[in-house]
Amino acid sequence: MNDFRLYFRYINISLKAQMQYRVSFILQTFGQLMTTAFEFLGIWTLFNRFHTIGNWELGEIALFYGMVNTTFACADALGRGFDTFWRMIKNGDFDRLLLRPRSTILQLLGAELTLKRIGRLSQGFIILIWSLSTLNITLNLPNIWLLSASFLGGIALFLGIVVIAATLTFWTIDSLEIMNIFTYGGVETAQYPLAIYSQWLQRFFTYIVPLACVNYFPLLAILGKEQELAIPQWFCYLSPMLGIVFLVVAIAFWKLGERYYCSTGN
Repeated sequence: MNDFRLYFRYINISLKAQMQYRVSFILQTFGQLMTTAFEFLGIWTLFNRFHTIGNWELGEIALFYGMVNTTFACADALGRGFDTFWRMIKNGDFDRLLLRPRSTILQLLGAELTLKRIGRLSQGFIILIWSLSTLNITLNLPNIWLLSASFLGGIALFLGIVVIAATLTFWTIDSLEIMNIFTYGGVETAQYPLAIYSQWLQRFFTYIVPLACVNYFPLLAILGKEQELAIPQWFCYLSPMLGIVFLVVAIAFWKLGERYYCSTGN
């Protein structure tokens, strides 16, 4: 409970610092909102021209789009400390975190809650609600579970990717741009049904980075299309938990990297 209280104090300080420049915050949030809005405008333009992609309609694509953007926005806001961790390694600031009697994971999670990500979050949430309304999806108990599990699993998965990217910095010193393939690239991939991609890409985002398990499979069950992949319905209800498993593995990898940290030597 002390760790929880400390975390919320970290977040409170972060929010107060960001709200010192409110005009800047409003403009950055609006910029995030408009950027993602233009992304969806591109998808709408595509469907306005071709009407469908395979047997997928705009409302169904919007469901994938809304879910992955809301989960990524939350994970991106929560994991900002890990995203900029390479600077700490370069400057030797990570040594200060090691001297404090608290977990380094807790300190990095509390380093900053990026409030401007509310722009992407709100835009994704609006598209998600519009999709549910357009498709006439009933918010009964099974569908609420699928949406909630997909949301939490997606946040855990993207946080896990950010933690792994930060952990690699123990050996590479600088951040690896290739990891953006799994963060921003993962968001772009998950905006469309995984069935439209080649087999190797489907396997990669199912067995290596379980993006399909947290976003694609549970939403298939909501749409009633799980039969297309010949997967049992019960798996769609449990697959988002693999996002949490992925985060646990990422944290274990972080602790391994932390043990081999050698400081800057100054």
